[in-house]
Amino acid sequence: MPPAYLGRFGFLTLPNYSMIACANAIEPLRMANRLTGRPDYEWRILSLDGQPISASNGLTLGPTAALEAREPLDAIFVCGGVDVRLSVGRPLKAALRRLARGGMTLGALCTGTFALAEAGLLNGRRCAVHWEDLDAIREEFPDIEFVQDLYAIDGDRLTCTGGVAPLDMMLHLIGARFGRDLAGRISQQFILDRSRAGEERQPSRAAAEAVAGHPALARAVRLMEERIEDPLPAARLAEFAGVSARQLERLFKERLGQTPGAFALSLRLDRARALLRQTALPITDVALASGFNSPTHFSSAYRRRFGRSPRAERS
Repeated sequence: MPPAYLGRFGFLTLPNYSMIACANAIEPLRMANRLTGRPDYEWRILSLDGQPISASNGLTLGPTAALEAREPLDAIFVCGGVDVRLSVGRPLKAALRRLARGGMTLGALCTGTFALAEAGLLNGRRCAVHWEDLDAIREEFPDIEFVQDLYAIDGDRLTCTGGVAPLDMMLHLIGARFGRDLAGRISQQFILDRSRAGEERQPSRAAAEAVAGHPALARAVRLMEERIEDPLPAARLAEFAGVSARQLERLFKERLGQTPGAFALSLRLDRARALLRQTALPITDVALASGFNSPTHFSSAYRRRFGRSPRAERS
């Protein structure tokens, strides 16, 4: 079903899901109904067995209905959060595949994208996931186009990062159905300056405040993040950033307190740490995916940064 016509939503909660993401998806629907005076939107909290599921903050939402016993819905969002891999077993994947075969529009909030990916329901799609899991999930599912956008709508797949980004996505859906005026009135009720477009990038994983107001530095950092596996030479990086190599080095030292080379190394090691913790990739593959051609160099750099070897990190 085209996103503009969605009106009945289900939120399939997984153990330790992100309540802030789930609530930020539901509240715009409630406010839309209040402002129009019509029950244009409905929502249901779901779980596989109908039992309330604890969010990562220890609280639950109710009433909770069983997925298979649900009332008719137009779309179902998988609500993920902490340790999502522990929650994605055979029953969940089978249930999601049945929904897809039945033509259900499927979405995901926060790390719920991982569940749809594991079920094989995102191949060839543009998808969004929380930045903390972005590097690891890209390595695990090479047939999926993971983007750093706040949310991604690709046909009948709606994926969204966590935190407050689901609010932006729902405002987009409401605006597509009833016009931008209603979406703007909802933003005013929630004291929002504006709703963000889906293609706006998640806040950079690295030094977001430091690069604010410095376009050349922001471009350089973004290129470093995008080219971790194949880093650009300093001169090429400066060229793409639109400044000289000397200017770029000065910006890095003034704003980030380190050289471009040291900053790039930190990015690569941070990615390696995420892959070691969140995936089962062999350590040699982690090294390559993090821009290290030499396992020995990778191991020594990792030990200097984190005080233990990659193997010890994995164990």
